[in-house]
Amino acid sequence: MLKVRNLDAGYGKLRVLKSISLHVDGGEIVTMIGANGAGKTTLLNTIIGLVRASSGEIVFRDQDCFRLSARKVVASGCALVPEGRQVFATMTVEENLILGGHVLQKQKGKPAVLKELGHQYELFPVLRERRQQLAGTLSGGEQQMLAMGRALMSRPRLVMMDEPSTGLAPLVVRDIFQVINRLREEGNTVLLVEQNARAALAIADRGYVLETGKIIVQGPADDLLANRDVQRAYLGREKIE
Repeated sequence: MLKVRNLDAGYGKLRVLKSISLHVDGGEIVTMIGANGAGKTTLLNTIIGLVRASSGEIVFRDQDCFRLSARKVVASGCALVPEGRQVFATMTVEENLILGGHVLQKQKGKPAVLKELGHQYELFPVLRERRQQLAGTLSGGEQQMLAMGRALMSRPRLVMMDEPSTGLAPLVVRDIFQVINRLREEGNTVLLVEQNARAALAIADRGYVLETGKIIVQGPADDLLANRDVQRAYLGREKIE
């Protein structure tokens, strides 16, 4: 579904991504782990078209996306749940969600948007309860659910999520990861950037480890969980046999 080859990107003269190559197949959850500053957010922003790559290839659903605008990438079926949620604080929950469905409305019309709105309320019942509440008054966990629901309103084929568990209580994190699992069960594909490496690898099919803009380890999630170097660097403590 997504293929990235020899991707270089950065900001001005600062080269952040260095010959990144990865792939995400349909129906997978693939996670990208790494320390702060490794380039994970830059990678997602480059794939979605918010950061311009300097060289390499980005192919999504057999379409060359290397120079596409973010609007066109989203229209092609890729969505991003950004780091820090970035909900529209002065708009209601429902207004945020409907705004996320603007691509779907252009493609399928208003009935499709209303149907998808109902699906998001099924995925996130608390958003139905809060639908007339201003987004800025929600808790951190509720705002994260809103950010996820807003991205899903476009019915994307690939959902990219940037640090969805940041700053959330453990019970809320559990709920967020249950929803990510459900997305795969419903046929969605997920590229997950996550600081909670153990939780991410527990639900992922495969993973990549990014360090200073380069992929240094990749493989099945179980193999990464068992890798002692990954355990020491990213999982908090070495696994006890």
